Amino acid sequence: MTSSESLPVAVIGAGPVGLAAAAHLLERGLEPLVFEAGPAVGAAIRQWGHVRVFSTWKYNLDPASVRLLERNGWEAPRPTALPYGTQIVSEYLEPLAATPELKDRIRTGSRVVAVTRQGMDKGRSQGRDQAPFLLRIEHDGGQVTEVLAHAVVDTSGTWSTPAPLGSSGLAVPGEAEARAAGLVTGPLPDVAAGGFAGRRTLVIGSGHSAANMVLDLARVARANPGTEVFWAIRSATPARAYGGGDADQLPARGQLGARLRTAVQSGSVQLLTNFHTASLDVHGDSVAVHAVDGRSVEADQVVPATGFRPDLAMLSELRLDLDPAVDAPKALGPLIDPDFHSCGTVPAHGARILEQPEKDFYLAGMKSYGRAPTFLMATGYEQVRSIAAALAGDTEAADAVELELPETGVCSTSVPNDLDDAGDGCCTAPAPVPVTIGFATGLQHGRSSETISG
Repeated sequence: MTSSESLPVAVIGAGPVGLAAAAHLLERGLEPLVFEAGPAVGAAIRQWGHVRVFSTWKYNLDPASVRLLERNGWEAPRPTALPYGTQIVSEYLEPLAATPELKDRIRTGSRVVAVTRQGMDKGRSQGRDQAPFLLRIEHDGGQVTEVLAHAVVDTSGTWSTPAPLGSSGLAVPGEAEARAAGLVTGPLPDVAAGGFAGRRTLVIGSGHSAANMVLDLARVARANPGTEVFWAIRSATPARAYGGGDADQLPARGQLGARLRTAVQSGSVQLLTNFHTASLDVHGDSVAVHAVDGRSVEADQVVPATGFRPDLAMLSELRLDLDPAVDAPKALGPLIDPDFHSCGTVPAHGARILEQPEKDFYLAGMKSYGRAPTFLMATGYEQVRSIAAALAGDTEAADAVELELPETGVCSTSVPNDLDDAGDGCCTAPAPVPVTIGFATGLQHGRSSETISG
């Protein structure tokens, strides 16, 4: 059995929160080793790079990462600007990953498929806390290796595991066939890039990712006659997606909800409420989507915006204590359950809330929120700051959790392209998506909001 004292801390995922974890670990004198399944850092964000997040740069940057970048001559973007996902990658994540301190500590094209304890399965207890973690890695090209670690911080997010279309939590009959035929898109497609003009598109979902897809498609429809937009939601009303309007302390975000309402009321978007998907039938180049109540919509493509789930299969040999409703750490679950909490009601939290029965293993970032859609990037930064302090033995710093954010009460995920920067009073950070998702949305003082995860 290998002693774990001299081993690195494994960080799973090289998104904003994963790289922030590495920066904080370095400041604590710990050795990070980052594994990224994608071919480059920020792989998930690159897939929604066309989305402009609702938070200014000020709230999308991690303090330890900024300190590391500035030591290497980096110039920060204008703090009041609202970046697109592509800018978060090119102007922040790529320079961060290229620093001398991090570039040799990041392994891209390396998917973690399992985490366990060396020489122990889940059922063995004696000496468990002292045994190093063992991570099994599948590399591009098919090679499989195993790596030992002193601790593990899983920031792999939820982008790669979107929820199915069925309201019962299961894929509906015909869904797999429609996805295989390309008739069901990926999350947050770039509708302006082509393939949607002059066609009929059905968006399924009532979160802010869905709302943004609806608005993007409505813009395509205005410029291209014959384009039809349908929006199906399970609830009886779209009020939550419309947001706070004039009551929103972020005017641009309030305008976003107002535009969505106008698109529906004007007939540009056909809203289907109480729509619970029952099945899909592929008809050549189109798909029929059937609801439980007998209604059907024939569409050229379906945009799924039904949320995401964490991949827990890779952690099956670890001892986890998760909330049964949202698959988040048990102490965090009641704070983020969307049935009881809306945007702006999740307090800042750190290692104490995120700790697991498996000593020195932490879920952080969007994955720590499980199925809940309320993650905020700045919240993830505070999580990993606290975790790094805890792993370094600085309990006082780990417990001193603080997060200062501007006060708002309503969530959203992106801002229309034709709105200017919202100024210092603005707002959020992703996930879906996102930002999912980790990813993007509205903020509240010391609290979080909804992510691009849907």
